[in-house]
Amino acid sequence: MTGGSGTLNQVHVQQIECLLVLSEELHFGRTAARLGYSPSRASQLLSALERRVGVRLVERTSRRVSLTRFGAQFVEEVRPAYENLSTTFLRARDRAMRGALRELRLGFHGSVYEQVTEAFRLLRAEHEVTVTLSEIPLGSPFSAVLEGRLDAALVELPVHDPALTVGFRFPPQEQLLAVGTAHPLASREEVRVEELAEFDLLRPVGDAPDYWMAARVPPTTPSGRPIRSGTGINTIQEGLGLVAAGTHAMLVCRPMAQSISRTDVRCLPISEWEEPSQLGLVRRTADTGPQLTALAGLLAEVYGGDSPCYAGVSPAPGSRDIA
Repeated sequence: MTGGSGTLNQVHVQQIECLLVLSEELHFGRTAARLGYSPSRASQLLSALERRVGVRLVERTSRRVSLTRFGAQFVEEVRPAYENLSTTFLRARDRAMRGALRELRLGFHGSVYEQVTEAFRLLRAEHEVTVTLSEIPLGSPFSAVLEGRLDAALVELPVHDPALTVGFRFPPQEQLLAVGTAHPLASREEVRVEELAEFDLLRPVGDAPDYWMAARVPPTTPSGRPIRSGTGINTIQEGLGLVAAGTHAMLVCRPMAQSISRTDVRCLPISEWEEPSQLGLVRRTADTGPQLTALAGLLAEVYGGDSPCYAGVSPAPGSRDIA
């Protein structure tokens, strides 16, 4: 162990960086220009790395530069580690500039409600953790979390993936039908659930699982009448624009309906339908860091719950919850 660690300690980041750039350029002059030093310095860094590794990584002739088979394999293996290290360094520097000790990267759809931002404020005040927010495509609720680009996402449930965990469940909310004020049914006080078959409901576009898509736009009414869904959207705001401008309709939860400031959209209750909408704080199952646990607890406080999972709401099949 000591010998291996000693070898690693003598491998400088500059040497790895030089090899990675050289693997792209296959030219010492262009590599040196990209890195900001002389071709001889690039050659010295590569030679030092080869001595540390104990094998030739690059074939050099007067006319061309190419990776050896071992060099190509080494590049493939070391690049992800280098990129992760670079990302970690940049994030740490960014946090230092903003005075934040720790950071959570959260995705969201549509809006971030006031109770949620209150939990963010408490997270910073009580735990010195800041939150950065990114709106994610409406039809891709889980990809950025699974790929590690986000730590968690505030997205609609259900989740049936063992790689994902629901850290906090928000209170279930009634779903409404958003229509333009020029729509023939806009003057109604409500619509019946079977009338959904008469609308062209907007649907999310993305790589979400089929079960999640079906929860957003059911394929049929309770009696089995097909529900049309011919137009896709990437964001809530895109959907509201289409609703206001034409004959499309869109399902929205009550908090979202209450946050709509447009005067050209109406949100109608749907009678005889008991399919609620529910948000969750979704993270990778393998990530059990204290920051997300603290955020889940604060969300429970501001929403009046008594545990990180909202009281009285059963877990979705196939997902895991914080104990």
